Amino acid sequence: MTGEQLIVFGVLAATLVLFVWNRWRYDLVALGALLACALTGVVPADEVFAGIGHPAVISVAAVLVLSRGLLNAGVVDSVARRLMQVGDRPWAQVAALTGIVALSSGFMNNVGALALFMPVAIWMSRQSGRSPSYLLMPLAFGSLLGGTLTLIGTPPNLIIAGYRAEAGESPFGMFAFLPVGAAVTVAGVLFIALLGWRLVPRRQEQEGNGDLFEISAYLTEVRVPEGCKYAGRTLHALIGAVKEEADVQVIALVRGDERQRMPSTYEVLREGDILLVEADSDSLKALLDVTGVELAANVDEHDDEAREERDATEQAVEQEKARKSHKSRHGELTLAEAIISPGSILVGTTASGLDLRERHGVNVLAVARQGQRLRQRLGKIRFAAGDILLLQTREDALQSTLNSLGCLPLASRGLSITTPRNVLLASAVFAITLATIAFGLLPAATALVTGALVMILVGLIPVGRIYESIDMPVIVLVAAMLPVGQALETSGGSQLIADALLSVGQSLPAAATLALLMVAVMLISNVVNNAAAAVLAAPVAISLARGMDASVDPFLMAVAIGASCAFLTPIGHQSNTLVMAPGGYRFGDYWRLGLPLSILVVLCAVPTILWIWPL
Repeated sequence: MTGEQLIVFGVLAATLVLFVWNRWRYDLVALGALLACALTGVVPADEVFAGIGHPAVISVAAVLVLSRGLLNAGVVDSVARRLMQVGDRPWAQVAALTGIVALSSGFMNNVGALALFMPVAIWMSRQSGRSPSYLLMPLAFGSLLGGTLTLIGTPPNLIIAGYRAEAGESPFGMFAFLPVGAAVTVAGVLFIALLGWRLVPRRQEQEGNGDLFEISAYLTEVRVPEGCKYAGRTLHALIGAVKEEADVQVIALVRGDERQRMPSTYEVLREGDILLVEADSDSLKALLDVTGVELAANVDEHDDEAREERDATEQAVEQEKARKSHKSRHGELTLAEAIISPGSILVGTTASGLDLRERHGVNVLAVARQGQRLRQRLGKIRFAAGDILLLQTREDALQSTLNSLGCLPLASRGLSITTPRNVLLASAVFAITLATIAFGLLPAATALVTGALVMILVGLIPVGRIYESIDMPVIVLVAAMLPVGQALETSGGSQLIADALLSVGQSLPAAATLALLMVAVMLISNVVNNAAAAVLAAPVAISLARGMDASVDPFLMAVAIGASCAFLTPIGHQSNTLVMAPGGYRFGDYWRLGLPLSILVVLCAVPTILWIWPL
């Protein structure tokens, strides 16, 4: 083994360990791997950042923008609305949801498709009186299966298409993946709908029918008495006085006949003001002791506004909090459940550290993790991907707030009212883009960027929201790992791995060697990002094909399928991570459905690959 190979394998080993450890975000780990290879000279200086201009990277970014355009236009919302009429039978709900999310994932970002249908799944499960756990894991796995259908279905397919071009062939076309992807997807969806959903662990919701965030017991009215030192000072000063020792959220302020829901933190308090606050007993005691406000226990007739405010808030919590809004002269307010996505700015931070109330106009009222409400002080909770938040914000700012925070709406999501013109326009732009790629009129990257630009120009994506549509961690990951994968090939590392696989597979049929490669990539993709798995495995697949004096196509297809089918763990793909908390799943729950599904994928994919793409 040469010095360069030792360096490359050492860097990759460290990278895989850091991916599994999950202490640092995967894009930072990938960037560190790239810099390590650059500083040791394994990646030439003029190629260190060549990945950012790679067609696969450009295509992934463009697909994300196109997906946002489709979502904004309401193309998939129109389908989602009809899903609510599927009935109460478990297998029918699983079949409908898994099938439609798989189909959607073939033409848009997997996580985007899952994010759209996950609230629908939770709503359906609650309407049926069942736990969401029996629907969410099948939904996540369906989004992964659907990604195998087309070139743009998932980043690994775009990466594999690029490696085919580097192997001296023309890149895979728009629907080159369809025969194998359709076989895998149809078989997988049928298995999940008819049998697989029974293997999903049943997690009884702690909340029964929505009481996970039962906050009414924590709502209290306090009054600013005469002579209080905080009369004439701002609400921010009042809350800041106990910020280090208490968690207090001001839900509303009542002043005479005037009622303000979620008042500005810069509102100047007056004697006689009544505040509706959410606080546990310890925090409430600290608020009373430190600031001098007092309990408004004896509420008389002229304080009916405060009582009404409290009753309205409690009712909102009890009646599907996420979409129950309250109207007042100060605007429309809503309580909403949202899940923190892996790329959210909240991950690793606290509500107080980000000043969410001042900067984003949102109150965090409660946090749940893996099906359990966290009882420690809100200001001290360090958010993690998959946490569910109960938020209070203005109705008209809800979607923009969730977008800026990197959160996805949960629970009884109200589907947007779509404009037929927008639906038709977005569908036409997308269809023309696909046709341009399918007929080879333009390279995929060029066609996708053109389609994204047209969607922006016709107003389907606001100019200020363009870059919010792009998942930058994924872009950085792919751009950083491509030169590292190239270093694995140029150093002879991929040939070394291929030779090892050849020696193992000498006594095996070609189909078994192909299956072995697919299984190996599947295992890697269950612990690292699927795009990284494809980048690392593609050079090995090419070297293996050349060592067997065979076509590279079946081996690249095996890598594409293996990289997209991470069903064994919650960390292999963002879709799996996102359903973990709402479904109440544990780390070890995924293999119960994921293992038989993975075996089925291999059994379906290998014969289909060899039939469509013979050796």
